[in-house]
Amino acid sequence: MLYYERKFEKKGYKLIAGVDEAGRGPLAGPVVSAAVILKTTRFENRIDDSKVLCPSRRESACREIFKKAFVAVGIVNEKIIDEINIREATRLSMSRALSFLRPQPEFVLIDGNVPLDIEMPFKTIIGGDAKSLSVASASIVAKVTRDRIMSIYHKFWPQYGFLQHKGYGTRQHLQILRKIGPSPIHRLTFRYE
Repeated sequence: MLYYERKFEKKGYKLIAGVDEAGRGPLAGPVVSAAVILKTTRFENRIDDSKVLCPSRRESACREIFKKAFVAVGIVNEKIIDEINIREATRLSMSRALSFLRPQPEFVLIDGNVPLDIEMPFKTIIGGDAKSLSVASASIVAKVTRDRIMSIYHKFWPQYGFLQHKGYGTRQHLQILRKIGPSPIHRLTFRYE
């Protein structure tokens, strides 16, 4: 999980950030990205792709990441997603996370194959959340942050079941949408069939 960090450290980069997002696929809610610069590579919790960790392990890992890293988050809401499309909204949320990160990184590892318009050098890594400790950390922070947002939305619109599916297109969610229509936080350009 440290191959990429070590590779670019050998090239002279000291502050290396990992960037990942959560929320590209859901029918509702924001896309959330996180940027993380690790202060240490030693963790008590398992740091891995957020999708392979259960919610309680993600929460525990997230708390430890905040203690052992520089962290920033970028959020783009559903209205902007509808205006500019999910790919561009993902790029915007990643760029926002990086712009908020202090200190600023010297090099960036980006999950996936979406290049960013940023001034610092970067490398995109398909499956980076399973190959880089920095990107995996960003994956966890982004997922936990987005899940917390969707839990808050559940309090406003409990009839949609956001607490259970976090806005993803589950059978239950689609049935509710067919019955009562979209909420104010649904992405209106996405298909609900």
